[in-house]
Amino acid sequence: MRLKMKVDKRWLKNHLAKNIFVNLILILILILSFWIVRKYYRYVPMEVERKNEYETIKIDQNFTTNNLTNNGNNKSSNNAKNEENKESSNNENNEKVKNKNEESNTQANKMVAKKYPKEEFAATYRGYDVCAKLEIPAINLETNVLKNYSVSALNISVTKFWGVEPNRIGNCCIAGHNFINKNMFRNLKKLKIGDKLFLTDKDVGKVEYEVFSIEKVSPKDVSCLEPVTYNEREVTLITCTLDSQKRIIVKAKEV
Repeated sequence: MRLKMKVDKRWLKNHLAKNIFVNLILILILILSFWIVRKYYRYVPMEVERKNEYETIKIDQNFTTNNLTNNGNNKSSNNAKNEENKESSNNENNEKVKNKNEESNTQANKMVAKKYPKEEFAATYRGYDVCAKLEIPAINLETNVLKNYSVSALNISVTKFWGVEPNRIGNCCIAGHNFINKNMFRNLKKLKIGDKLFLTDKDVGKVEYEVFSIEKVSPKDVSCLEPVTYNEREVTLITCTLDSQKRIIVKAKEV
């Protein structure tokens, strides 16, 4: 009995060893087969991919060459067009500058050639120097324009507030209170576009102006101090509204 058991155990061990060996051989064969198949099928797509890549590169090279040629032609064409446009633009700009200069010279010549009537007016008013006389027929105003702006001067009459001297090329700003006094800007709000005003100084004479702009602005808005005309005589009249919340701005230019 013991002998039979020993024989069975030995046979079982041999059988297991044989099966393990066979299985290992089969696994190795399968691995080798899989490796061969994988290598083969990997090689073929790589060759196809390389061929396609070569064809793509060849096409890209042809496309790039054609592109460069076309771009070169287009660039040359665009450069030529740009040069033409630049030359045309320069000619237009030169023409505009020329016309502007001619217009300025014409305007200046007209101003030089134009003769302005001379009128006398007071050199001082209540102890303050006077630089001009302002007349606005539409509101029955005739007043002295004091030369030097100050708080005390504003209580006496209207004063030159900013800009060029009266009747010079540029913007002459004259400020005044809206007091009820007859020499103040109480009725400035009644002016209309197209109304005339006259400013007389000792050097140029009496110059006629026409109102072209009337507006109300914030006290912080000082844009009215800048001229809005080019190479012309301009007058800006400034006063307050009744509640002093706004400023009334009247602009006029030489007729």
